Amino acid sequence: MDPERRRIADAAIIRPARGEDLDELVQHIWDVAAEARWIGTEVPFDRDARRIRLDTLSSGASSTVLAIDTSAAGGPGVVGHISIDIASYGVADIGMLIIVGWRGLGLGPKMLDAAIGWASAAGAHKMALEVWPHNSSALELYRRAGFVEEGRKRRHYRRQNGEIWDAVLMGRSLP
Repeated sequence: MDPERRRIADAAIIRPARGEDLDELVQHIWDVAAEARWIGTEVPFDRDARRIRLDTLSSGASSTVLAIDTSAAGGPGVVGHISIDIASYGVADIGMLIIVGWRGLGLGPKMLDAAIGWASAAGAHKMALEVWPHNSSALELYRRAGFVEEGRKRRHYRRQNGEIWDAVLMGRSLP
Protein backbone atom coordinates (compact mmCIF):
# COMPACT_ATOMS: atom_id res chain seq x y z
CA MET A 1 0.00 0.00 0.00
CA ASP A 2 1.23 3.44 -0.96
CA PRO A 3 2.06 5.32 2.29
CA GLU A 4 1.47 8.71 0.66
CA ARG A 5 -2.00 7.69 -0.49
CA ARG A 6 -2.70 6.34 3.01
CA ARG A 7 -1.59 9.67 4.54
CA ILE A 8 -3.87 11.57 2.18
CA ALA A 9 -6.79 9.24 2.93
CA ASP A 10 -6.27 9.62 6.67
CA ALA A 11 -6.47 13.41 6.31
CA ALA A 12 -9.48 13.40 3.96
CA ILE A 13 -12.55 15.30 5.08
CA ILE A 14 -16.24 14.55 4.67
CA ARG A 15 -18.27 17.54 3.56
CA PRO A 16 -21.59 18.23 1.86
CA ALA A 17 -21.33 17.99 -1.90
CA ARG A 18 -21.48 21.36 -3.64
CA GLY A 19 -22.86 22.34 -7.02
CA GLU A 20 -19.37 22.49 -8.48
CA ASP A 21 -18.82 18.83 -7.44
CA LEU A 22 -21.78 17.42 -9.35
CA ASP A 23 -20.14 16.86 -12.75
CA GLU A 24 -17.23 15.11 -11.06
CA LEU A 25 -19.61 12.95 -8.99
CA VAL A 26 -21.46 11.95 -12.17
CA GLN A 27 -18.11 11.01 -13.73
CA HIS A 28 -17.28 8.90 -10.67
CA ILE A 29 -20.61 7.09 -11.01
CA TRP A 30 -19.84 6.49 -14.70
CA ASP A 31 -16.36 5.18 -13.94
CA VAL A 32 -17.51 2.81 -11.19
CA ALA A 33 -20.54 1.72 -13.24
CA ALA A 34 -18.18 0.90 -16.13
CA GLU A 35 -16.46 -1.61 -13.86
CA ALA A 36 -19.81 -3.49 -13.99
CA ARG A 37 -19.27 -5.06 -10.60
CA TRP A 38 -19.88 -2.76 -7.64
CA ILE A 39 -23.01 -0.61 -8.14
CA GLY A 40 -26.43 -1.11 -9.67
CA THR A 41 -26.02 1.64 -12.24
CA GLU A 42 -24.73 0.51 -15.61
CA VAL A 43 -23.29 2.53 -18.49
CA PRO A 44 -24.44 4.21 -20.52
CA PHE A 45 -26.81 6.28 -18.42
CA ASP A 46 -28.27 9.76 -18.75
CA ARG A 47 -25.61 12.00 -17.20
CA ASP A 48 -27.88 15.05 -17.07
CA ALA A 49 -30.63 13.13 -15.27
CA ARG A 50 -28.10 11.77 -12.78
CA ARG A 51 -26.70 15.26 -12.17
CA ILE A 52 -30.23 16.55 -11.52
CA ARG A 53 -30.84 13.66 -9.10
CA LEU A 54 -27.61 14.42 -7.19
CA ASP A 55 -28.50 18.12 -7.09
CA THR A 56 -31.97 17.31 -5.76
CA LEU A 57 -30.54 15.00 -3.09
CA SER A 58 -27.87 17.49 -2.04
CA SER A 59 -30.39 20.31 -1.62
CA GLY A 60 -33.29 18.34 -0.13
CA ALA A 61 -34.71 18.85 3.34
CA SER A 62 -34.49 15.13 4.13
CA SER A 63 -31.58 14.12 1.93
CA THR A 64 -27.95 14.94 1.31
CA VAL A 65 -24.86 13.91 -0.60
CA LEU A 66 -21.61 13.82 1.36
CA ALA A 67 -18.32 13.95 -0.54
CA ILE A 68 -14.97 12.66 0.65
CA ASP A 69 -12.43 15.34 -0.25
CA THR A 70 -8.67 14.76 -0.26
CA SER A 71 -7.59 18.13 -1.66
CA ALA A 72 -6.56 19.70 1.68
CA ALA A 73 -4.04 16.87 2.10
CA GLY A 74 -2.64 17.17 -1.41
CA GLY A 75 -4.90 14.57 -2.96
CA PRO A 76 -6.84 14.76 -6.22
CA GLY A 77 -9.99 16.19 -4.63
CA VAL A 78 -13.25 14.28 -4.30
CA VAL A 79 -12.70 10.52 -4.52
CA GLY A 80 -16.08 9.23 -3.39
CA HIS A 81 -19.49 10.10 -2.07
CA ILE A 82 -22.47 8.77 -0.16
CA SER A 83 -26.08 9.76 -0.77
CA ILE A 84 -28.68 9.66 1.98
CA ASP A 85 -32.41 9.94 1.37
CA ILE A 86 -34.81 9.71 4.30
CA ALA A 87 -38.25 8.38 3.39
CA SER A 88 -41.38 9.86 4.98
CA TYR A 89 -41.52 6.83 7.31
CA GLY A 90 -38.06 7.56 8.76
CA VAL A 91 -35.75 5.12 6.98
CA ALA A 92 -32.61 6.57 5.38
CA ASP A 93 -31.64 4.78 2.17
CA ILE A 94 -27.97 5.10 1.32
CA GLY A 95 -25.73 4.48 -1.66
CA MET A 96 -22.00 5.02 -1.78
CA LEU A 97 -18.97 4.61 -3.96
CA ILE A 98 -15.24 5.23 -3.93
CA ILE A 99 -13.25 5.49 -7.13
CA VAL A 100 -10.61 2.94 -8.06
CA GLY A 101 -7.22 3.65 -6.50
CA TRP A 102 -8.77 5.00 -3.29
CA ARG A 103 -10.53 1.87 -2.03
CA GLY A 104 -9.18 -0.04 0.95
CA LEU A 105 -7.69 3.05 2.60
CA GLY A 106 -10.30 3.58 5.32
CA LEU A 107 -12.43 6.09 3.40
CA GLY A 108 -15.53 3.87 3.43
CA PRO A 109 -15.82 3.82 7.23
CA LYS A 110 -15.29 7.60 7.34
CA MET A 111 -18.12 8.20 4.87
CA LEU A 112 -20.41 5.70 6.53
CA ASP A 113 -19.82 7.19 10.01
CA ALA A 114 -20.60 10.66 8.66
CA ALA A 115 -23.76 9.37 6.98
CA ILE A 116 -24.91 7.66 10.18
CA GLY A 117 -24.35 10.90 12.08
CA TRP A 118 -26.20 12.95 9.48
CA ALA A 119 -29.17 10.57 9.30
CA SER A 120 -29.43 10.38 13.10
CA ALA A 121 -29.37 14.17 13.43
CA ALA A 122 -31.96 14.45 10.65
CA GLY A 123 -34.39 12.24 12.58
CA ALA A 124 -34.09 8.89 10.79
CA HIS A 125 -34.71 5.84 12.98
CA LYS A 126 -33.02 3.37 10.62
CA MET A 127 -30.63 3.15 7.67
CA ALA A 128 -31.07 0.71 4.81
CA LEU A 129 -29.11 -0.33 1.73
CA GLU A 130 -28.75 -2.96 -0.95
CA VAL A 131 -25.42 -4.54 -1.85
CA TRP A 132 -24.37 -7.26 -4.28
CA PRO A 133 -23.60 -10.55 -2.51
CA HIS A 134 -20.21 -10.79 -4.27
CA ASN A 135 -19.09 -7.41 -2.86
CA SER A 136 -17.40 -8.90 0.20
CA SER A 137 -15.50 -5.71 1.08
CA ALA A 138 -18.71 -3.67 1.22
CA LEU A 139 -20.54 -6.41 3.15
CA GLU A 140 -17.74 -6.41 5.75
CA LEU A 141 -17.73 -2.59 5.95
CA TYR A 142 -21.47 -2.51 6.58
CA ARG A 143 -21.33 -5.31 9.16
CA ARG A 144 -18.56 -3.52 11.07
CA ALA A 145 -20.78 -0.41 11.09
CA GLY A 146 -23.63 -2.34 12.72
CA PHE A 147 -25.69 -3.25 9.65
CA VAL A 148 -27.30 -6.68 9.60
CA GLU A 149 -28.63 -8.71 6.71
CA GLU A 150 -32.41 -8.43 6.64
CA GLY A 151 -33.14 -10.39 3.50
CA ARG A 152 -32.28 -10.97 -0.10
CA LYS A 153 -33.85 -10.12 -3.39
CA ARG A 154 -33.25 -13.32 -5.32
CA ARG A 155 -32.62 -13.20 -9.07
CA HIS A 156 -33.94 -9.65 -8.99
CA TYR A 157 -31.72 -7.35 -11.10
CA ARG A 158 -31.25 -8.09 -14.80
CA ARG A 159 -27.86 -6.81 -15.90
CA GLN A 160 -27.06 -5.61 -19.42
CA ASN A 161 -25.08 -8.79 -20.07
CA GLY A 162 -28.20 -10.87 -19.39
CA GLU A 163 -27.18 -12.11 -15.95
CA ILE A 164 -29.71 -11.81 -13.15
CA TRP A 165 -28.21 -10.84 -9.80
CA ASP A 166 -29.35 -11.15 -6.20
CA ALA A 167 -29.12 -8.20 -3.82
CA VAL A 168 -28.53 -8.38 -0.08
CA LEU A 169 -30.79 -6.10 1.97
CA MET A 170 -29.12 -4.64 5.05
CA GLY A 171 -30.32 -2.34 7.79
CA ARG A 172 -29.13 -0.63 10.93
CA SER A 173 -31.23 0.93 13.68
CA LEU A 174 -30.23 4.44 14.73
CA PRO A 175 -30.26 5.76 18.28
